[in-house]
Amino acid sequence: MRSLRPFHLLGLLRPWLAAFGAALSMLLFASSALAQDTMVRINTTQGLIDIRLYDSAAPKTVTNFLAYVRKGSYNGTFFHRSEPGFVIQGGGWSWPNANAAVVKTAADPAVQNEFSTARPNVRGTVAMAKPGTNPNGATVEWFFNLADNTTILGATNNGGFTVFGKVTASGMAVVDAMAKLRIVNAGSPFNTLPVTTTNNNLTPADLVRVLSVTELRTGPQLSDSDRLFNYLEGAYPQFLSPAGAVSTTGSGYYYRYYAATNSYIGTQGGEVFYLVPAINDNINPLGPLPEWLATAAAQGY
Repeated sequence: MRSLRPFHLLGLLRPWLAAFGAALSMLLFASSALAQDTMVRINTTQGLIDIRLYDSAAPKTVTNFLAYVRKGSYNGTFFHRSEPGFVIQGGGWSWPNANAAVVKTAADPAVQNEFSTARPNVRGTVAMAKPGTNPNGATVEWFFNLADNTTILGATNNGGFTVFGKVTASGMAVVDAMAKLRIVNAGSPFNTLPVTTTNNNLTPADLVRVLSVTELRTGPQLSDSDRLFNYLEGAYPQFLSPAGAVSTTGSGYYYRYYAATNSYIGTQGGEVFYLVPAINDNINPLGPLPEWLATAAAQGY
């Protein structure tokens, strides 16, 4: 694998570019074929969580999940269950404001169970939650597996819990941070509620909330550059924020501008470039686009 081209930067810029460059040496080349599975981005109060859905392996479950995403059902919900070393669960509840009651997310008809031993509940996967006495009772709630739960959530437990996606590495860093938050007993079903405060007088701002859930454009209609930009937003939100900037063209570059970090990421002639005007006016090369795409593809983008 080619290393990044040498270039001279101000001292403040070196750590930013070093973080980008490190990703190239962390992952081997993936197949040149780009991933086609749907990618979903959960923007939470704790950070971005990107998920690669298993469109072909669990089609009914993915269709069910995306129906809620497209209706905006998960926007404003909070994670109501956190059991470190086991799962973090969400999707089922929202709390509009401190003067309002907690609201249960409206559920569509239950989806048929698509559990498979080929898709076990291992760490980093996403699975549907369901009532304890109905194998085909999953509707709106889902959870992240924090550990290898293959046995406890397998076929002998209510028919097994359907895994329908996998969190990216950067997304799991956010999930793990959530699992380290304080947990309070606010009464069933909030017996293991993760909160961001030491205060016992909770408000909606003290919960781990979902700000939005959106589909990232995927498939052959998505340009190589946009696929890479999506990956970089998820992997390096500290440099490229807020996520979801609109791509545009200018001065021969195809790029996105990030207002919160006053930075640009762009491509030109098969190369990737980065610019931080607040530090200097140099447009800095980060390496060949194919190498970055291999890294992105290995993460499911």
